[in-house]
Amino acid sequence: MTIYNQEEVVIEEISGGEFEREPVPYSNWKSWKSFLGMYAGEHAAGTEFVIGPLFLTTGVSAFDLIFGLLLGNLMAVLSWRFLTAEIGTKFRFTLYYHLEKICGKRLVTLYNLANGMLFCFLAGAMITISATAVGIPFDMEMPQLTDTMPNGVTWIVIVLCIGTVISVIAARGYSTVAKAANWMSPVIVLAFVVCGIVALFQLNVNSFSDFWNIWGNGSEPFPGQIKYTFWHVFLWSWFANAAMHIGMSDLSVFRFAKKASTGWTTAAGMYIGHFIAWIAACLLYAVYLKSPEAQVFLSNGQAPPVAPGPLAYNAIGVFGIIAVILAGWTTANPTIYRAGLAFQAILPKTSTFWVTLIAGGIATVAGLFPAFAMRLLDFVALYGFILAPVGAVIVFEYFFGAKIGIQSFYAQKTGGRFNLAVFWAWLISFGIFYFISVHYNVFLSFLTLPAWLLCGLLFLFLSKFYQNKVYQ
Repeated sequence: MTIYNQEEVVIEEISGGEFEREPVPYSNWKSWKSFLGMYAGEHAAGTEFVIGPLFLTTGVSAFDLIFGLLLGNLMAVLSWRFLTAEIGTKFRFTLYYHLEKICGKRLVTLYNLANGMLFCFLAGAMITISATAVGIPFDMEMPQLTDTMPNGVTWIVIVLCIGTVISVIAARGYSTVAKAANWMSPVIVLAFVVCGIVALFQLNVNSFSDFWNIWGNGSEPFPGQIKYTFWHVFLWSWFANAAMHIGMSDLSVFRFAKKASTGWTTAAGMYIGHFIAWIAACLLYAVYLKSPEAQVFLSNGQAPPVAPGPLAYNAIGVFGIIAVILAGWTTANPTIYRAGLAFQAILPKTSTFWVTLIAGGIATVAGLFPAFAMRLLDFVALYGFILAPVGAVIVFEYFFGAKIGIQSFYAQKTGGRFNLAVFWAWLISFGIFYFISVHYNVFLSFLTLPAWLLCGLLFLFLSKFYQNKVYQ
């Protein structure tokens, strides 16, 4: 064994195999195949069974939906490839350790706590989605679009059981998460395709014009929803995963990649999951809207429920139940894994296994409350808006820091624990654009990119100011 290999073994033993505070060594780099399965599984997932129908409730037109998704998902792939994967394979740190070197321990602790909690809530929505499938054989009452609280003992028991299994898988580390996704993703993708084909038959679609006319020029949004245009779909689909690409959360994933080009594997998730799967789920909901049950809701001025389990079951039977369960798992697993890394950065002496179990427990409790899943479009937009600007700090330092003469990894080099440049850059950018969203009722995804850019620019300007002040 060479000295280099011996060092890698020692590093792995110290870090528990996840390298939370060390660069991932060469022996643990993974090929593009591991990422292909993970991204296909994570994004052709349980949320797609909710997001697809929710698009239909916004009254979006066929053109706006299809072309908005095509271009928005392309921008997401480019963000992963040229920002996240580029930086992830350069330094091979988790997001949390990378930020600690820039922000300082105290400031990054606040970020890690917020980041971990938001990921837990997102994973909770996945658990909710799986529960709608598991509950079918038990004749469980399904959550309505406006529900916020658990609706019965059966619901609570099912969510707790699903959450426990998912948490244990996530706690076993990235390799287990990737293996689970590789096994499950082909089944889930097949299920979405079959669901879409069956729905087309049920809708009597015999030509592309018939398919186009399902949406036509759009319609009035359902009660409680806003009208979506091309720009809503384009920007929402680009920033649905803003925390993970421009927010740099997936540094924690791409640090295992052999090279930056692995970032292209995210296209599997975007175009299988966020294009084909969303449209297939839209079709399932279109079928349901023609049912007598849905018509009763509509006649009473209410939005029909969006319960993924029954929608898939009505189309392809038991296979649909299995697909929804697996789809929830493959998204919740890496999401809880990311949350565990965030909490582990706060409690570095605690093993990743145990903090991930804690994250899974929080996610499971969140899964008891259907609101996170039923208001998924709004929640995803909000959590991306909160977390994405912090990623701009990493991106702008990497690409522009040396050019304007600021110190990289400033907190690590100076022993600082609270980088004011980062704090004020995030607070000002978040405050300005969130005020605009609330006060002028502007769709939040319209403001994610401006907030991200402003945060990055402010970080450079304030860093120059504070660092000059220190070194004068």
